[in-house]
Amino acid sequence: MNEPTILRKAEFDPKVKSYWILGPVIVLSIFIITIPVAILYALIARMFIDRKLDNMSCTLTEHTLDIRMGIWNKTESTIPLEKITDLQLFQGPIMRYFGIHGFKVETAGQSSPTGGALVNLIGIVDTKEFRQAVLDQRDRTNAGTSQSAAIAQPAAPTNADAKTTELLADIRDSLHRIEQHITNNAD
Repeated sequence: MNEPTILRKAEFDPKVKSYWILGPVIVLSIFIITIPVAILYALIARMFIDRKLDNMSCTLTEHTLDIRMGIWNKTESTIPLEKITDLQLFQGPIMRYFGIHGFKVETAGQSSPTGGALVNLIGIVDTKEFRQAVLDQRDRTNAGTSQSAAIAQPAAPTNADAKTTELLADIRDSLHRIEQHITNNAD
C-alpha cells in the first residue's frame, strides 16, 4: 500500500510550554491554600511538558488529518477530510498573552466521549494558515468525490428504475382503490 503524500506538517510553538505551566499555576494560585500545589505543579510539569510536546504531531495528507499525542496514553487519530465539519480556532486570555491559538476539529458523526470537539490542539505555529490549508484540501477532496460520483451515476434510467417506478404506480393505484372503498363504505 502506498504511503499518503504529506501536504503539510504542523509545527508547535515553544511558547505553548509556558502556557501549559502558567495556566494551571494561575488557577491554583487563586486560592491561598493551593499555592503550594501550584509551586509543586510548576516544578514537576517541566519534566513532562517537553515529552508531551515531542509526542504531538499533526499532519495533513491528501485525504486525512493525522494527529498523534500523549505521553502515557498515546492517541492516534486519522480523520478523513470529507468528515470534517468544522475547524474552530480559540484563544483564551492566557493564550492571547503568549500569542498562541487553539485548534478544534469537529467531524460528522464524531465520537468524542465528552461530546465536545474530537481533537483539541494548542500551539500550532501559523494556526490560521494551517486551518485554511486543511479546509482547502477538504474542499478539493470533496470536489473530487462529487465529480467521481457524478461520473459514476448513469445518465439514463436502468431496468431496475423502470421496475421500481412500475411498482410505485401499482402501490399508488392500490391506495386509491382502498380510499375509494373506505369512502363508499362510510356513506
